[in-house]
Amino acid sequence: MISIRGYRRIFSAIVVVLIGIATSDAHSQENIRVAYSSTDALNSLWTIAAEAGFYKKHGLDAEVVYIGSTTVAVSAIVAQDVQVGNAAGSGVANAAVRGADTVSVACFINVLPYELVVLDNIKSAEDLKGKSIGISRFGSVSDVAARELLKGLGLKPMEDVKILQVGGASERAAGFSRKIIAGFPSPPGNVHLIPGGLPHRVLANMADLEKPYPLPFICAVTTKSYLAKNRPVVKRAVMALIETGHFFKTNKDATQKLIAKYLRGANKAYLDSSYESTAKLIERVPYTTREGMKIQLDDALKQNPGSKITVDNLIDDSIVREIEKEGFIDKVYGKRG
Repeated sequence: MISIRGYRRIFSAIVVVLIGIATSDAHSQENIRVAYSSTDALNSLWTIAAEAGFYKKHGLDAEVVYIGSTTVAVSAIVAQDVQVGNAAGSGVANAAVRGADTVSVACFINVLPYELVVLDNIKSAEDLKGKSIGISRFGSVSDVAARELLKGLGLKPMEDVKILQVGGASERAAGFSRKIIAGFPSPPGNVHLIPGGLPHRVLANMADLEKPYPLPFICAVTTKSYLAKNRPVVKRAVMALIETGHFFKTNKDATQKLIAKYLRGANKAYLDSSYESTAKLIERVPYTTREGMKIQLDDALKQNPGSKITVDNLIDDSIVREIEKEGFIDKVYGKRG
């Protein structure tokens, strides 16, 4: 027969075990805040990873926040308000030459797949002179796209054509429909978001260039200081995003539903067009393009010519290399024949 003292010991032991289990469960999921910079299909990996459970699968309790521009997202990453966030090479380079320790650890889209959408009555580059086009913020991907598209048309950005900060994809489409701006650089399919079906045309397309414009576009960015102390957490985030890329490519219906959940006004025409183009761009092995990063660094150095930053300072391939070597990507995608 067990004495009262014996029961107390057993009860105490059970409590200790339960506390241990609860503590173990709490620590099995690492807290992390990640950020995405647009609600369009190109940026949807970050939200799909949460909705489809890939962060949790890799041991992350991820808070996913929207920050509507690369430049603002990079500021949040540098301040460590966000631990890993989506940012393009332009943001990484501009911050680094000013002294930040930003670094790209993986890039899931490494080209700039934009087109310049304009009002239907603008039929040539000459017609666009003296007018304005809209971007999200200066230094953002849409800013890079606007300037490159205008140069491709033989126009001088800010001289021949003004560039205005308007906001995200939906805000640009709304400004365009009200004719506040005469055009905007658009990711694939975004023309289908224009309210009311306002007549428009594509005046220039990056896809028409002989060679795709290399740009670290949809990248997992952190700081070197955070990476040094939390490498396993960053690695898990990259693994979650790699699985999300595969999910995107192989689950069209589910992916389109999740895109529509976050993007106001996403109609079938947009979902079909953006899905097909984005699925082709997502990297199986997400190394950051060094060629593209060098272009962004060269531009950043024009504003800070005294900086000694190099491309190697902006990219850390070690996590993707490690993940690839361990066979994780082959496990997710299947081995290539």
